[in-house]
Amino acid sequence: MEAIKIGAYDYIAKPLDLNRLLITLRNAMDKSSLVKEAKTLKQQGPQTWEMIGQSPAIMEVKELIDKVAPTNARVLITGNNGTGKELVARWVHEKSLRAHAPFIEVNCAAIPSELIESQLFGHEKGSFTSAIKQRKGDFELAHGGTLFLDEIGDMGHSAQAKVLRALQENKITRVGGEKEITVDVRIIAATNKNLAEEIKNGRFREDLYHRLSVIIIAVPPLNGRIGDIPLLANHFMEDVCSKMGKAILPFHDDALARLEAYKWTGNVRELRNVIERLAILCDKEVTADDVAKYVRPL
Repeated sequence: MEAIKIGAYDYIAKPLDLNRLLITLRNAMDKSSLVKEAKTLKQQGPQTWEMIGQSPAIMEVKELIDKVAPTNARVLITGNNGTGKELVARWVHEKSLRAHAPFIEVNCAAIPSELIESQLFGHEKGSFTSAIKQRKGDFELAHGGTLFLDEIGDMGHSAQAKVLRALQENKITRVGGEKEITVDVRIIAATNKNLAEEIKNGRFREDLYHRLSVIIIAVPPLNGRIGDIPLLANHFMEDVCSKMGKAILPFHDDALARLEAYKWTGNVRELRNVIERLAILCDKEVTADDVAKYVRPL
């Protein structure tokens, strides 16, 4: 007991029990791992979400976020892949009165149609073959907070109908269940598709669209905010170098001009990948020749 008082993790009584010894060793290792992880997270500090840029297009988005965030209005975010739709959604949440509550993200395009309803609404034990226990869905997990439905244009009709009902009644029913569960969730949705075309072609419900699109935020492509590229490039370089533990590489003016001249089909996501590539492959400074060599490696 004296040893524990001065810092020992545990003690093992005689006669020695091998199972007890193994369990104690495993628990001690788990605790050590958790302590290291906690220290690392403490050093990193809380996750912050920044929207870099001062161009008129991005300033308009920021102003719209500031207006809509304090309300409970539903938001539909539109824009091409890689423009930063998730970042906009997180900004709306962080600036809202729900910032202390969960932000739950669902990528509707990444979940098979036969599983999306279970993902969103949960399921009861035995409701289908692999449902070995009850599971809460994302609507329940986001209670009091924000549910971000990313790529909602890829959601199937059956799930669309149930989402519409949830929005109308603020209630959901788990798959295989009968009990109605009241939920308090703010919905933010995003899509890279033209929902007007999807509605016209019968692939998206018009009534759901009108429920979601109280406020529409259109995120501009990177080619529509060229003046932000130097700010973004320096921000990404600082972030990447910091995580790699190396000195921040400065950009030569000609290098930034080269970056501004490219057509960024992958938008901000592509630019970040390019900056990470330059941070790894360049030495003391990023030059125009480096940009020409590494921006389009294929």
